[in-house]
Amino acid sequence: MDNQTDHGKKRGELHIISTGRQSPETFASIAAEINEYVDVFHLREKAWSDRDMVEAIELLQSKGIPPEKIVVNNRTDVAHVTGVRGVQLAHHSIDVSSVRSAFGHLSIGCSVHSVKEAVSAADQGADYLLFGHVYPTSSKPGLAPKGLTGLRQVVRGASVPVIAIGGITPENTRGTIQNGASGIAVLSGVLLAEDPVKKAKAYKEEIRRVAEDEQTV
Repeated sequence: MDNQTDHGKKRGELHIISTGRQSPETFASIAAEINEYVDVFHLREKAWSDRDMVEAIELLQSKGIPPEKIVVNNRTDVAHVTGVRGVQLAHHSIDVSSVRSAFGHLSIGCSVHSVKEAVSAADQGADYLLFGHVYPTSSKPGLAPKGLTGLRQVVRGASVPVIAIGGITPENTRGTIQNGASGIAVLSGVLLAEDPVKKAKAYKEEIRRVAEDEQTV
């Protein structure tokens, strides 16, 4: 078995999502340090203006992060103007089909929380889905996690790759990938770690080990 999903897309991606708790300078500096282990960087910053977002993207690129590794949350216009990889949509965003029609060159991700949402987003043209939260996480207090059962259901129902998010650690990364996730997304687990490089490497190494094990099956 090669390192592909059922949908023919590469497995094992590590997505790093900004925390909303760091300055653009801090995020860009950490991004530069962990770049070799990361496949996609997401800018999820609700408090930043469009200008702030553009400046942050320019800063990331000045630190050696290529535009094809940068995704902007919700701000489709910013993603288009800056020429980055794509946009990550949420439940409050413009619907996927409208973005696909107007910005067909962008990679479109969509955050989903159920099989119904996953099927709808995929049918509308999403390239991949961000599903969670899979495990308990302090960022979602009082909300029960979807668990690996929920992840498997979404993976089976969706026709595009699924990136798992929420409470993912290096220790549970293996189980997450083995249950169908095409990759994982992490925020504070890397960006707020005492040693971000060590943590990013630990996640990527675990993803690599799973891929190697699958290739020997």
